[in-house]
Amino acid sequence: MKKLIITALLSLTATAWAQAIVQVDGAWVRGTVASQKASGAFMKLTASAPVRLVAAQASVAGVVELHQMEMDKDVMKMREVPAIELAAGRTVELKPGGLHVMLMDLKQPLKAGDTVALTLVFEDAAKQRFTQNVSAPVTALGAGAPAAMPHGHGHKH
Repeated sequence: MKKLIITALLSLTATAWAQAIVQVDGAWVRGTVASQKASGAFMKLTASAPVRLVAAQASVAGVVELHQMEMDKDVMKMREVPAIELAAGRTVELKPGGLHVMLMDLKQPLKAGDTVALTLVFEDAAKQRFTQNVSAPVTALGAGAPAAMPHGHGHKH
């Protein structure tokens, strides 16, 4: 019985160690004007193992979705996507005009100098979910990514 318990504990520990780690770099959120109710969050994601970004949360927004922007003929279209695939060791950039986190039903304007707390929800190949917290600085409306981007390494829960 003792051997069975030790074996079970070792396999649980091995599973925990095998869980993917996602590095988040250069996270930022676009600033808004007073009446604007939506914005985007952008960042670079690099996973140590194949995972999917399946959701995100932010206290500043009533609704948070994963979106893809793309050109359809001459029209820029945005649509919600169920997940964003991250291959092991390959960086996926969430950026304006492409994949991004959409913050909607904003509870207040987002102004330069603010920081938005995001929680990213990932799912690994075994369908196990884990979260990572990210602090994203708000850039002035019309500005792009901050020039000096601090490395934002969230932590797993």
